[in-house]
Amino acid sequence: MSGQTLSSVSSVNDSPETPRGILKRREVLAYGAGDVAASLVWNAVSAFALIFYTDVALLPAAALGTLFFFTRIFDAFFDVAIGLSVDRTTSRWGKARPYLLYGAVPFAVLGVATFYVPDASENMRFLYAAITYFLLGLLLSVVTIPYSAMLPMMSSHHKDTVDLSAARSVATSVGVIVVTALFLPGVEYFGQGDAQRGYLIMAAIVSVAALIMLLTCFSLCKERVQPVAANKLEIKTDVSRMFRNRAWNIASGFALLNFIRFGALLSLTPFFAINVLQQPWTISVLLPALSGTLLVGAFIARPFLSRFGTIKTDSVALIAGAILFGLLPLFESEPVIFLTLYVLSSLVISITMTSIYAMAAEAVDYHQALFGTRQEGLLAAGVSLAIKIGMAVGTAGVAWALAFSGYSPQAVPENAISTMRWLYYGLPLVVFALQFICIRFYPADQASA
Repeated sequence: MSGQTLSSVSSVNDSPETPRGILKRREVLAYGAGDVAASLVWNAVSAFALIFYTDVALLPAAALGTLFFFTRIFDAFFDVAIGLSVDRTTSRWGKARPYLLYGAVPFAVLGVATFYVPDASENMRFLYAAITYFLLGLLLSVVTIPYSAMLPMMSSHHKDTVDLSAARSVATSVGVIVVTALFLPGVEYFGQGDAQRGYLIMAAIVSVAALIMLLTCFSLCKERVQPVAANKLEIKTDVSRMFRNRAWNIASGFALLNFIRFGALLSLTPFFAINVLQQPWTISVLLPALSGTLLVGAFIARPFLSRFGTIKTDSVALIAGAILFGLLPLFESEPVIFLTLYVLSSLVISITMTSIYAMAAEAVDYHQALFGTRQEGLLAAGVSLAIKIGMAVGTAGVAWALAFSGYSPQAVPENAISTMRWLYYGLPLVVFALQFICIRFYPADQASA
């Protein structure tokens, strides 16, 4: 791990243009609210869109896998366009905040429309699903890329960065816990036997809540760090520099792997709980635990990341998490032990998920030290691109695997159940191993130098 390290660029945070005071708690909480908003809507879609489309809208799994893959890949690259736009935006509200203001309402509207089933033929239902799913992904980019870019714009003080990163991790956790634990029970409660009606009402509730929180984030958060002028559009140069930023490369690669696992488990869990465990009630435990443990993990991660650094902390967490997850198949018929091991594994792995946000913020300072520009929008878009490609691969892979195994909601074949089991247990262990290798190349940070 030779070459420039994060500790050698720490002087960036001492710039006289960067306020050294600690952000007020209200502003930190408001920033977290922005992530709750995106998490509510997008995790509802990520966790339940596949089973909604196959079992309620009655659309073919293979076509859905293709839809998920290509729409996510497209808006992953759309993220870069939004990032470049953020870097060149000037307004009385700053560079990032205007996108939250103008994107909030369309994002909420599409959040509802995605869970509507038109009374039409299968081809028309699929076309409607493709359009709404695609547009929702674009609107997600419009609000989340500026939101991510806003973190290093609010302060470059290390404690503020850690606090905002932790707030974002907690916010993500809150959003996931709420939507994954309550969405399907809400569908049953409001639907009263009509699944279409239940999904639509729950989507409306989630989307209105997201709208309120996005506007709160816009109103209470401020951009303070003075941007380096970047008026001339040099896409080739900017993107080339991004790929020469080793801190960004590792943060993005680590995030890519994490969200392949996350996307696969998020969409697979309802099928796994119903057909493999044959315990549908475990959905409301497994899904919240998948990333909901960030709520606790964010607090656990802070002292470990500060004392031991990103490399050591993430390496140990990945080993421990893999051991716990590897024990799951042995206790498939014992729900209490199974869920306990799953929650513990998720809790340990949540430390590594918290570190992704911190690494993304550190990559901005690293970039400025290397090239003299911060490029918050582009770097945030680049990490988001990796996340969305990971989600695309994970989610689409599950849909394709189900189609290949002959899955049918009316009569689930044994081959499909076997496929669910292998995916659920095997994929995460492979990802953990690859993440362990990836993090070893992260530029040594100050805590571990």
